Amino acid sequence: MNFGGLLGIVAVLAFGIGILGVAFAFTLASQGRSSRSGVVLALFGFAAGIVLFIVSSGILIVQPARAAVIVNVLTGELEDPARAPGTSIIIPGLQEYIIYPTDQREYTMSGISSEGRLQGNDAVEALTKDGQEVKLDITVLYRIVRDDINTIHLNWQNRYESDFIRPTVRAVTRDIVSLFEAEAIYGQSREQLGIDISTAVGERMKTEGLTLTSLLVRQIEFNQSFALSIEEKQIEEQKRLRAETEAVRVQTEARGRADAVEEEARGRANARLIEAQAEAEALRVISDQIAANPNLIQYLYVANLSDNVSFALLPSDAPFIFSVDDFTQLGDDFEAPEATVRLTEAGG
Repeated sequence: MNFGGLLGIVAVLAFGIGILGVAFAFTLASQGRSSRSGVVLALFGFAAGIVLFIVSSGILIVQPARAAVIVNVLTGELEDPARAPGTSIIIPGLQEYIIYPTDQREYTMSGISSEGRLQGNDAVEALTKDGQEVKLDITVLYRIVRDDINTIHLNWQNRYESDFIRPTVRAVTRDIVSLFEAEAIYGQSREQLGIDISTAVGERMKTEGLTLTSLLVRQIEFNQSFALSIEEKQIEEQKRLRAETEAVRVQTEARGRADAVEEEARGRANARLIEAQAEAEALRVISDQIAANPNLIQYLYVANLSDNVSFALLPSDAPFIFSVDDFTQLGDDFEAPEATVRLTEAGG
């Protein structure tokens, strides 16, 4: 119990003493005795009660998260600024006060009667750009700016929720929804819809001394036929995406197989190229040796004859007959290159 309430109780008790004093004075007078003591008690009780009542009426205690608008009952003017939380003095009979909350408040409009501020279906009904009807459940979280409480009192008093917040949110929501296609709201633009509504409502509330903390579009309900058509369209879209994914997978696998075949062919080609280069190098070495040793061919021919052969007859178209002894010294001084020997052996 606050101090003002305690003084009020004491004032009531004082008035009670005054009444007892009056009764006591009448009792004394009826007995033919002096009633002065009763009169004094009555006067004291009533005087104390009046004083305590005036004092208790002049004490203003504002609780936390509250503010008091002070009104001069003679001029109708408002004290500026409004009284902050705490204890202060007002002039009883000349000043009146109205308490307003400054903590965060909530106002809900919902199709579910147990959720909304009003009973029954209080969802916001609106039409989209393409003429589809939607119903939105909206919750507004807001607070009163203490420095602007006098403005709220002058414009709305305690009707700011029913006469300002509710109609403003409903009107703004209808205006914003009319800018969107129904299919867009059903899909990716739902978040943007909430942002646009919140921005517009916040600007209007600011001009009336209210601060929008958050606006929540809690649910959007479409008519049943439209919802079914959207779901069917989404199913078809999912099938299309799956088909595209499968096609990409098949193409990737085919490309992988083609790359493997190409790489294998490239490997074989490289192997053939290396082999051809090796053969060409071998032929080059042989050619160099023949150019440096003109008798190399005769030597290799003779070296492959049997040991007991002294002469050899060449084919009929050969230009000469030569003796093995002619190459004895050549055999002692000449060493055939490895590549040349391999060629000789291959020739038999």
